Amino acid sequence: MAKVGLFFDTQTGNTEEIADRLRQELGGDAVIDLHNIGDVELSKFNEYDKIIIGSPTWDTGELPAGWQDIFEDLDGVDFSGKKVAYFGLGDQVGYADNFLDAMGNLANKISGRGATTVANRVCPASDYDHEASIAEQDGYFVGLALDLDNQPDESDARIQAWVKQVKTAFGL
Repeated sequence: MAKVGLFFDTQTGNTEEIADRLRQELGGDAVIDLHNIGDVELSKFNEYDKIIIGSPTWDTGELPAGWQDIFEDLDGVDFSGKKVAYFGLGDQVGYADNFLDAMGNLANKISGRGATTVANRVCPASDYDHEASIAEQDGYFVGLALDLDNQPDESDARIQAWVKQVKTAFGL
């Protein structure tokens, strides 16, 4: 079985904790290679046909530093034929106008480079108290949408539902 590349960036450590949990839920090190985006070259994406992208939304809709540093360079990566699942962390109350925008910006960029988005019908936008989000498409968020600040009790169920869809989409 081909391994899955999980690429993430973190500001406070929460996204890294979720990335590690997702790795365990999806089968551990035998299935998932975990990569902090600040520590790898863009060519690493070429090693995988199944990819998971994770990011917090920082400040007012911004990508964290690691993703910011390579965001424009993603235009040079061919994601054709790759299945990509996303997860994002944000604060729907403090930043209601740009909740999970980082996840949305990454999904738009990567799908624009040929990727097929999977596990994108798990988190209905109506389950969150936000005003706007680039990550919202057709009434759902493009990936696993977590708000550890305001809805921590919802996280386990959301993670389980997303993991189930990822396993199906990736054939795990």
